[in-house]
This record gives sequence, C-alpha cells and structure tokens, in this order.
Amino acid sequence: MTAARMNALVGLSRGAAAVLAVLALAGCVGSDHDDLRGWVAQERKTAKPRITPLSEPKVFVPQPYTVASVTAPFDRQKLTLALRRDSQQNASNRALLEAEQNRRKQELESYPLDAITMVGSMQQNGGQTALVRVNQLIYQVKPGGYMGQNYGRIQTITENSIQLREIVQDPAGDWVEKSTVLELQERGK
Repeated sequence: MTAARMNALVGLSRGAAAVLAVLALAGCVGSDHDDLRGWVAQERKTAKPRITPLSEPKVFVPQPYTVASVTAPFDRQKLTLALRRDSQQNASNRALLEAEQNRRKQELESYPLDAITMVGSMQQNGGQTALVRVNQLIYQVKPGGYMGQNYGRIQTITENSIQLREIVQDPAGDWVEKSTVLELQERGK
C-alpha cells in the first residue's frame, strides 16, 4: 500500500468517527426528558434556602484615658535618667578599654587566639606555667600575661587549659569582658 492510500484511509476513518459522534449527540438531544425536567422544576419550587439573619452591630463605647497620672513614656525626666545611666555605663566600658590600650603590648598579642596552641604545662617556681606554640615556636606563659588580639589576659593555668579574660565588643557596640578557654591540644592534631 502506498503512502497516499494510507493517508486517504486515515482521513476517511477520522471523518467517519466525527460523523458517528454527531449522530450520537443528536440522538441524546432528541430523546424525551420531560420527566427529568418536571422533577427539577418541582424541587426548585419546594427548596427554600436557609439564611441566618445578621446580628445587630455592637455599639462602640469609647473608653476614657485613665493613665494620665502615670509617667509618660517620653517624659523628659525619664529620658534624662536613661541617657545618664547609659553614659555612666559607656564611661566604665571606655575606662576598661583605655587601661588595656595604654599598656605596652606583649609579643603573643600580635597573633589571633585561634593561631595559638597550648602544647603543655609545668610547675615552675611554685606556679603553673603553660607552653604554647605559635608559628613553630614555643613560648612560656604565666598568669597575668597577655595573648590574643582581644586583650586576652591569662587568669588561670591548669594542667589541661588556659583561662583568659578578653575584652570584646558586643552587638550593641559596648566593650565587655568575655571568658575564653584555650585547651591542651593532642599530639596528633
């Protein structure tokens, strides 16, 4: 069979299917559905919608302002006290930082704390001394010494750790003291 004959047969079969569909629809329209139409009309007459009535709107009664005797939130006296309290706190924070900035820096303060590794500790002259490594060099540190870039002052040294007091800025921009621990690192690390 040639391609032209195949196309002609396919076209005929599509046309025949369309004719059959039209005839089927014409048969449905022409049939008698009077009983169905009568039942729908009867149901429409007997069905009554149930609508709940709306309630009356509530009457708005304004409330009197009764807190006039309480201190207003934007009272000058209240704001003055708050500003004075903040300035005193900032002055103590500045004093804490100025004391650290006015002293001579020690060598280990030029390295960030995460670049300093505690590798050991020992007793020396009745006090604890820690051994720390920075850039492949070993340093001895004692309580009262400084290391790290956040004004880290060594508070205590134990066999396994060094406890420091650092001065850092909090999210509000104030300088606060923070406790940090540098722990002994294992040989494999």
